[in-house]
Amino acid sequence: MVRRPVAWIVAIVLFLEAFGIAAVNWFLGVVVDRQDMSLAGLDPDMMSTSSKIGGIVFGLYFAFCGLVALLVALRDRAPAGFGRILLISAAVVHALLGAFAWGLLGPAEFVFMVVVLALIVLLLMTYDSPQAPADAVPGDKGDGGPAKEGPGGGPVTSPPAPTTP
Repeated sequence: MVRRPVAWIVAIVLFLEAFGIAAVNWFLGVVVDRQDMSLAGLDPDMMSTSSKIGGIVFGLYFAFCGLVALLVALRDRAPAGFGRILLISAAVVHALLGAFAWGLLGPAEFVFMVVVLALIVLLLMTYDSPQAPADAVPGDKGDGGPAKEGPGGGPVTSPPAPTTP
């Protein structure tokens, strides 16, 4: 049974994005290679190769982030250590890409980047809360007696003890 589908959604979106980023950069590399033009004296072969390498590197980065999200979904546990840092860095990358997309591409691409950013943050936040033990009874303090509640629903605390000078 899937309790938290957000991890599955993030994993699928990041895998699709990894493939899309790699494919677009590879296509751009092919276009630059076939034009046989230089940009400000740069070698077209170097621009083509660097575009393809950049596409592969960013594609692998997003695929690795998708793998972390997939492991979170399969284990139903919060990401820890390097995986958590990787997902946080992916959120920062999507925030920056969203800012650039607004200025260069338009609002639709900005909304896509913000939605992916929100999904990653939601993944990080939904697995952040500690889980209560299944056998714990609400209102039980662990000492066998029921917890006392005040008028606001919170625990009752005793007043501070008086002090002598």
